[in-house]
Amino acid sequence: MRRFTILTLFAVLLFAAAYSQGSRTRELAPGVWFWQGNRDVQQPANCGWVLFRDYVLVIDANFPWGAREILPEIKKTTSKPIRFVFDTHYHGDHSYGNSVFVDAGAAIVCSQDCANELRTKGQAGWDKNTATGEFSLKPYRLEHPSIVFGDGMVFDDGERRVELKRMGPGHSKGDAVAYLPKERILFAGDLCVNWKSGNNTSDRDADHQNWVRALNEMARWDVRTVAHGHGALGTTDTLRTQAAYLDDIWKQVVAGLRTGKSPDDLIKSIDLSRHGDFAASAPGNASAVRAIYAKAQ
Repeated sequence: MRRFTILTLFAVLLFAAAYSQGSRTRELAPGVWFWQGNRDVQQPANCGWVLFRDYVLVIDANFPWGAREILPEIKKTTSKPIRFVFDTHYHGDHSYGNSVFVDAGAAIVCSQDCANELRTKGQAGWDKNTATGEFSLKPYRLEHPSIVFGDGMVFDDGERRVELKRMGPGHSKGDAVAYLPKERILFAGDLCVNWKSGNNTSDRDADHQNWVRALNEMARWDVRTVAHGHGALGTTDTLRTQAAYLDDIWKQVVAGLRTGKSPDDLIKSIDLSRHGDFAASAPGNASAVRAIYAKAQ
């Protein structure tokens, strides 16, 4: 009996080690999983999945080659079928893997604005793809959502609850997030990132002022863990820091516009160093200044 107990404990420890040392997969709470993207292998976006009583809800589909990596990771954690995939927004690194999950039996879910963007800007981006080999889109298809919502949608089986909430326009027009009130976990998509590579602010339908408002609103929710669209896990402090970074750029750009400064002038003069990792990418800062300048005119 003692030997059996020791062996069982050893097996549990091995399982835990597999997900805590060197793995990109981590259990945030019982039945709530996080998979961290890797920019070096063209799988930059993070992904999550939530185990309900009879099915799995996935959060963000990644690129197709990312989705192919994620599927077996999900199967390591459960034998339940993947029934739904929620796209936080339409950008390709979060939605182009949709067809991989549909072929595995899932339905795609997103906000109505996200669905519209995927059919227009998303389709245009797909059609422009000229990559060959491992990162070619040719073996796949652009799969559009079959379930859409306006302001929100809830998955609740009596044991688990996930609230999908539209927060855009922000990073894109159709931004939405997944909030787990019981576990106090928020999957924020690209409304917030937590790495040194910057955040894409240049979507033509981005609304930087509403983006800041959305971040500050979410920072007031009862949240313990934030799973960002890119980079490491964070907290509501990360949301506030992203908001402060964007708000600072907006205010400095507007002030510069009043004095007749050009985008190049502002890129040289605006100091964002107080924002730490959010301002670590000089090209990212320059892109943000140009995007916000175009919106603020």
